[in-house]
Amino acid sequence: MMAASLLRRDKRSTAAHLKADLQRADNSSGLRQLRELLDAVLDPERGSDPDPEGLDWCKWLLAGGDAFDEFCRTVRSYDNATLCGLVWTANFVAYRCRTCGISPCMSLCAECFNNSDHTGHDFNMFRSQAGGACDCGDGNVMKESGFCSRHRLKTGENVPSVPWDLLLMSEMVLPRFIITIIQYLRDGYTEPESAADRDLQRVLQQLEPHISFLEELTKMGGAMRTVLTKILTNQQTFKELSMGQEENVYAKRNYEKYLSALKSSGLVSVEEKGAGGAGAGTATDTSAGALSLLGATAAASLEDSSKEEDQDGLQGVGQRKRVKLSSSTKDPSIMDTLKHKCFLEELLFWTIKYEFPQKMVTFLLNMLPDQDYKITFTKTFVQHYAFIMKTLMKSHESDTMSNRIVHISVQLFSNEELARHVTEECHLLDIMVTVLLYMMESCLIKSELQDEENNRHVVVNCGEALLKNNTYWPLVSDFINILSHQSVAKRFLEDRSLLLLWMSFVSYFQGMNLNKRELNEHVEFESQTYYAAFAAELEACAQPMWGLLTHCKVKETQEYTKTVVRYCLETLQMWFDAIGFVDEPSLNQLTFHLPLHRYYAMFLSKGVKCQGLDLDSLLPDQEMLMKIMVHPLQIQASLSEIHSNMWVRNGLQIKGQAMTYVQSHFCNSMIDPDIYLLQVCASRLDPDYFISSVFERFKVVDLLTMASQHQNAVLDSEQERPMLEGALTFLVILSSLRIHLGMSDDEILRAEMVSQLCMNDRTHSSLLDLIPENPNPKSGVVPGSCSFEEMLSAVADFKAPVFEPGGSMQQGMYTPKAEVWEKEFDPIMVILRTVYRRDVQSAMDRYTAFLKQSGVNTGNPWPPYKERTPLHPCYRGLARLLHCKTLHIVIFTLLYKIWMDHQNMSEHVLCMVLYLIELGLDNQVQDDKVEEEPCIEEHCHDSWFPGTSLLSNLHHVINFVRVRVPETAPEVERKRERERERETPPSTSSESAAFGQNLREAQVFSLVAERRRKFQEIINRSNHEASQAVRPKSSSSRWLPPGSPPQLVTEILEIRESMLSLLVKLHQKLSAKQNSLSLSWLAEVDPAHHAHGDGLTAIERILAKAATRSRHSKRCLQDICGKVCPPVPPKKNSPGDKKSMDKEERRQRARERQQKLLAEFASRQKSFMETAMDVESPETDAVMDMGSTELLDSEVLYDCVICGQSGPSTEDRPTGLVVLLQASSVLGHRCRSDMPKRLPTTDEEHIYPEDTCGATNDVRLSLMQRYFKDSSCLQSVSVGWDGGVYVQTCGHTLHIDCHKSYMESLRNDQVLQGFSVDKGEFTCPLCRQFANSVLPCRPGRGMETGAWHTPSNKSLSTLVKEVEDLQEQLGIFPVSASVKQRDPILAESNLSKEMESVIKDIKNTTQKKYMDYGKNPGSPDNDFLFMYSVARTNLELELVHRGGDLCSGGASAAAKRSCLNQLFHVLAMHMRLYSIDSAYNPWTRLTQTTHSREPEFCDDERPEVPMLFRDVPSLLIIFILTMPQPLRKEHFTCVVKVLYSLQFTQALAALSIRFSREERLAWSNTGAAKKNTPNSDKSWESLLGHVISELTKAKDVYDTNSEEAFVLSSSVWSPQSIEFTLQQFCLPFLRLSCLLQHHLYGDSLPGCQVEEEFSLLTGCLSLTGSVQSSGSMSSAACLDWNFNAFDLISQWCSEVIALSNTPSQQSVSLLVQDPQWSAPRLLHLPDNYNTIFQFYHRKSCTSCGKSPKDPALCLVCGAFVCLKGHCCKQQGVCECVLHSQHCGAATSIFLLVNASVIIIIRGHRFCLWGSVYLDAHGEEDRDLRRGKPLYLCEERYRVLEQQWVSHTFDHINKRWGPHYNGL
Repeated sequence: MMAASLLRRDKRSTAAHLKADLQRADNSSGLRQLRELLDAVLDPERGSDPDPEGLDWCKWLLAGGDAFDEFCRTVRSYDNATLCGLVWTANFVAYRCRTCGISPCMSLCAECFNNSDHTGHDFNMFRSQAGGACDCGDGNVMKESGFCSRHRLKTGENVPSVPWDLLLMSEMVLPRFIITIIQYLRDGYTEPESAADRDLQRVLQQLEPHISFLEELTKMGGAMRTVLTKILTNQQTFKELSMGQEENVYAKRNYEKYLSALKSSGLVSVEEKGAGGAGAGTATDTSAGALSLLGATAAASLEDSSKEEDQDGLQGVGQRKRVKLSSSTKDPSIMDTLKHKCFLEELLFWTIKYEFPQKMVTFLLNMLPDQDYKITFTKTFVQHYAFIMKTLMKSHESDTMSNRIVHISVQLFSNEELARHVTEECHLLDIMVTVLLYMMESCLIKSELQDEENNRHVVVNCGEALLKNNTYWPLVSDFINILSHQSVAKRFLEDRSLLLLWMSFVSYFQGMNLNKRELNEHVEFESQTYYAAFAAELEACAQPMWGLLTHCKVKETQEYTKTVVRYCLETLQMWFDAIGFVDEPSLNQLTFHLPLHRYYAMFLSKGVKCQGLDLDSLLPDQEMLMKIMVHPLQIQASLSEIHSNMWVRNGLQIKGQAMTYVQSHFCNSMIDPDIYLLQVCASRLDPDYFISSVFERFKVVDLLTMASQHQNAVLDSEQERPMLEGALTFLVILSSLRIHLGMSDDEILRAEMVSQLCMNDRTHSSLLDLIPENPNPKSGVVPGSCSFEEMLSAVADFKAPVFEPGGSMQQGMYTPKAEVWEKEFDPIMVILRTVYRRDVQSAMDRYTAFLKQSGVNTGNPWPPYKERTPLHPCYRGLARLLHCKTLHIVIFTLLYKIWMDHQNMSEHVLCMVLYLIELGLDNQVQDDKVEEEPCIEEHCHDSWFPGTSLLSNLHHVINFVRVRVPETAPEVERKRERERERETPPSTSSESAAFGQNLREAQVFSLVAERRRKFQEIINRSNHEASQAVRPKSSSSRWLPPGSPPQLVTEILEIRESMLSLLVKLHQKLSAKQNSLSLSWLAEVDPAHHAHGDGLTAIERILAKAATRSRHSKRCLQDICGKVCPPVPPKKNSPGDKKSMDKEERRQRARERQQKLLAEFASRQKSFMETAMDVESPETDAVMDMGSTELLDSEVLYDCVICGQSGPSTEDRPTGLVVLLQASSVLGHRCRSDMPKRLPTTDEEHIYPEDTCGATNDVRLSLMQRYFKDSSCLQSVSVGWDGGVYVQTCGHTLHIDCHKSYMESLRNDQVLQGFSVDKGEFTCPLCRQFANSVLPCRPGRGMETGAWHTPSNKSLSTLVKEVEDLQEQLGIFPVSASVKQRDPILAESNLSKEMESVIKDIKNTTQKKYMDYGKNPGSPDNDFLFMYSVARTNLELELVHRGGDLCSGGASAAAKRSCLNQLFHVLAMHMRLYSIDSAYNPWTRLTQTTHSREPEFCDDERPEVPMLFRDVPSLLIIFILTMPQPLRKEHFTCVVKVLYSLQFTQALAALSIRFSREERLAWSNTGAAKKNTPNSDKSWESLLGHVISELTKAKDVYDTNSEEAFVLSSSVWSPQSIEFTLQQFCLPFLRLSCLLQHHLYGDSLPGCQVEEEFSLLTGCLSLTGSVQSSGSMSSAACLDWNFNAFDLISQWCSEVIALSNTPSQQSVSLLVQDPQWSAPRLLHLPDNYNTIFQFYHRKSCTSCGKSPKDPALCLVCGAFVCLKGHCCKQQGVCECVLHSQHCGAATSIFLLVNASVIIIIRGHRFCLWGSVYLDAHGEEDRDLRRGKPLYLCEERYRVLEQQWVSHTFDHINKRWGPHYNGL
């Protein structure tokens, strides 16, 4: 066969040969050869696995003889695409710019975003959830101004056209390649039933390279995409290849598999359908039957179906579980027919079957920049839509699948052109609505609302997975997306049948998640279904509603609104019928979900507000309104019940529902429409009916009686008050809220903003989140739109974030301006918007604080009354609520009850009552002319008030009221007393005439009866008044449980009050003064004065308004004030007056009780202390008796913070300082330069750690160890730059035995602390500062005073000798007087034991590697080095904390907390266990020339370290620590002087090396000349000359790097610069000495200027006889030689010269040591966070090469580590923890790149520190959720650095947790 011969040849030549053949005019042989070759290479029968060889052949064939990479490059050069189209998957970081976007879904990849200019735009970075594609270059989705520089040019025009032969092979080969993939997919697919494990993943993995290859092709650009599109959409090729040729058995079998897959999916291919004959009928009986029932609407066939038929279909809702919509009119093909005509369609089919594998999705999306492909693919996608939904419902991985579906659909449907095209051509809307309906039908249940048995309504079951897991989300989100296009939304609103379908869909959610109040025991299992219910209503009902509303903004769209409103009402009517609703809601049932009501409300509101519709034309009849109002009102009453704890047995979840209902994301789709609907009902229904309904729903009818006692059959007495408050508050909200009644959008935004700011100061982002905005992103109030910012700056002031170094990190906050508090604070709005009740209180507290601050002093201000915007004319009727008799009777009754102190009244009740009166006065009903003269009152026996106007009713006097009271009530008692006084027989017949008349006049009031009457009236529509003789009995007895103890009797109360008189009396009561309102007050009333204040002000304001608006009221007021007399106190037995009488008295008594208690407590405490002291401190008493008081004076007394005693520290009972030991590498990170290193943000930048202090010292030590004796090396340097132990204290002391018992108690305390007691951690018992050890205090005096201080006049040489003697004797530690042994080890007192244990703690603090520097670890020398380095570390750190020098003097925070004195003594005691071998004692080599020891040692023994190489401060510390304590000050000074001369000589040597050869010669001559002058040993010229001449003897010291030296000193050295250099070299040593002297001897440290520091320090250390003025200060003048200077120097130099065997390079580097380091700094960070993020978030990890999931940066050294990755773990420890150990000795500061947050690791704990990057509003953006641009906040970064340097992380950050080595 020909193919076989071709296969044998190499691929490249074959490809070239075939390409040549195919280019000929007659290419048939070429075609044949190619086909055979491909048959052989791409043979799917070969085996189950796709063959990589085949893929390779394809690559060579496409390239046609070139290399494949070459071919790719060539094709790319013809790329004509103008779109970016980069496709990304989940978790990719992309950008969205709202300024440039046309569609809200617009997104850009980082590259396009950074290449375009978006400064000043409203953009954010986001982490993609479902994946997406870059829209750059697509003018349909974004404005062109936002395109990046690459896609702005229309690249298409200037690209050369593609040569025809370039892609010739591709067109031939690729179809075969694609069918191969499809055949594999067909083969590999198994139905879920057949294979238990469904190995789909395996099939996909094998196909991975093939699909990746396709993806690669799409990336070659436009030319290749065009070829692919041609192939994918060509129907002919598909036909030929898909079914297979006749002879190909495999292909036939394969095609069968495809058909069976179609069938098992419940789909029919079209041919089969024709063959089946019966069409859909056959399908109905199969398993897929249910699908075809639903069918779908083809728009055309629907127009003719009559409307009734549709309604029948809907009325059938609920009889069966599955709902069959009248399928006669629907075309069932939507659900169950698929016909694949091209590769693309079948590829999509398999993509769905395999549940959207990521690779396939990316391939299909990568093709989208091709326009032809885009259109075909969108149609294909729509055609498969129903199938997608079915697969989604079956899928186990529905989450991933949802994301992938949306990933595709959002690319297709965001484009308005495309969406409209598909809507017209493919019935997209029909498909979507049908599919959604079908989806919800799978989980319907019978509704139990209202009539549980006969309810015919069905609702979705919120417990089903479909709702619980939000599986419907992708479909709903697509629907919302297409409704955002105006053209599509209009089609939807015009299509009656679609609207009807949609209404039936919405009705599935009406009344879902029904709650039934538990009355007996607590519910066992709290269902959490409410999350699903609220999410479903918001996403599936509300968001599409908002989408439709955005297109109903103008008059032209009136018809749409009318239609929707009509359908809403019809559907509502059906719903009422289905649930069997008559007129009363069923008790104890509550659903928060009424989407139909809300659709109706929102369209009403929109119609009136924007489209100029007349409200009445949209409203139904009164009866329907009464029905509509019931359920929303039920919700309002239930909210009150929930807050009154009446639903407590239903568990916490019911509170959760109540909160969600008002929460900012839901309120404008839930509570706002509900309240609006109630306002509409209230404005159109009879006000008396409405008011009485409200009180009945709130169950407080029984409370509204004049009697002091009553029975309430439905409420417990403790629930009455909150329910009454709830009812009144609701009425206030109802009559004062104007959100839908005439406020403009800006006013609404302002009111929302003010109410949120009044509750609390808010950050910008939380405010954006809390302001309810239309959920549809295309709506008017886009978050971040300019109106939001403008409004914010109008109402609020920005409070920039504050930084207290020790405090919490605050964010930038907005706080209301003063005038907002004054004029705009609206408590009603606040109550409506608060999720938690405490927020209302918080707002009131802030308001009170504001008033106090601005000097309006009112004791306890009441919520201020706010004037309202006028009502829209349509809603004028709402004001009638405030002018109806029923409300006035309630107000009157409540005023009376409050005045009489009846139970269950509260300040809040009064406040709301007054608010209602005031609203009534401000909202007069227009049509009533207010009668000035009182009407004749004889005719109104039955009614309380003459008219309905509040103004005239205010002054109407009510004389008698008939009430029903229990027999036991005080009213009955009083009547009996009266009767006894009259001595008339108690028979009612012979009552006096007057009394009988009262009876006729007495008012009766029954809310329930009133409501029933009105209801009848409305229903009957009868004009004649229904009988008014209502029996009051019926109402009260209706609630009575049979056989309840006290019987009700009717009583008549004499009242003789009007509302005005009650108000005046309440004013007296509140002010506790009689005649508190004088007549004169009335004369000068002005309501404007009384804006803020308490209850008195409120009453005064109301009276003033009444007086100014009606002459009659004013007259009545004058009468009342004129004859006011105190209210007659009722008899003592009423509980109320007792209250008011005794209040003062009770307070007085309480005060006395408190005083008595306190006195008693104090005396007890005193006696306890006395006894306790007696028991515990006998020895102090004994001392006192001996009268040796002077002993005590000199001793330091310590207070123990645990037992509270104070006393000295003794051997047996030592006291200790609470300390925190921590390992620290801060010193090691110091650098030479003052500038911090920069964090690298490009590949070119790097950080070099070699120049840090730690690195330099390590190099130095290892160099020494190479050439010198180990024990000597270990005394010539300090370690502890890295991993040194830092000791800090809070300054509190405690007895060590007390501490031990304290630790015991902590260990037994099971409460989980933030620290680990087993590691010895605790918090100081007094100040709660974190600590982990106790440092024993030495007995005896504090500072060395007295004798030790006297300055001596001994000569230096005597002192030198004394020091030498002191070093000879092994330091005797002052052990207790009784034990006088020389050896401290024998005297094991408690004190020395404690000291040992502290040393152990110190060693355990740092890691092993930081202690072993010697050749043999654990040797005494090694220990010795570690110990004196601890002292050095603490001294150096204190210097750093003081700012690096001692110019600031003694006043430093660090000094107060310093424990160096105690630390020194502990270290000294430990170090004295090692004696220094006198032969090697460096002291002798410092103070005399040694001739005895010739350098004639054996070869193996290395020399000692030369003096000039030694570290002088280390020597100082060694001397001080090894000499017996306490040391006399003269000896200390002597040591410093001797060491200073060494330091000075080292400075000269280091300087001489920096000279050029000529300079050296010149200076050595000058020096030689001066040598013989007197005092030549105090002149640096002579000494320098001497050093140069001595060192010249050593070979190579000066020759090595002379060239470099030249470069170093291009400038010439002047005497001044030399002097300056020498001083700088010696300063660090002087600073340390001075600090040490300060701590050992208590010398003060005076402050000074920086220039004077040198002279000041030398003066303090008495190096100079007298302190000279700084100008003439010379460093050499401070020298004090006890021996011939030149000889000593020669000896020191000779030690260097003797090292002839070491390479000169090293000895030079050891000589040139520079002791100066600048302060430790964290890295310098870039200003914009994006710089860091873009560079690091995709960067691959250095150790594992992957890009980490949680990348982190060390801010100390810039290392890039994985935070939690398992990839880089070593021995179970995460990379970041490992890094913290070797970079910061277990303290590290990491910046989490993906979260912008700083995390601190300290030992075994970690804490989130906060962020140093804030946005423009001063806020953190943790986890980059908002994605706004972030900028470095310098103050915060400084605070972080300061905490790092001062080691205070443990004290300042409180929330620590263990990281278990892994975070």
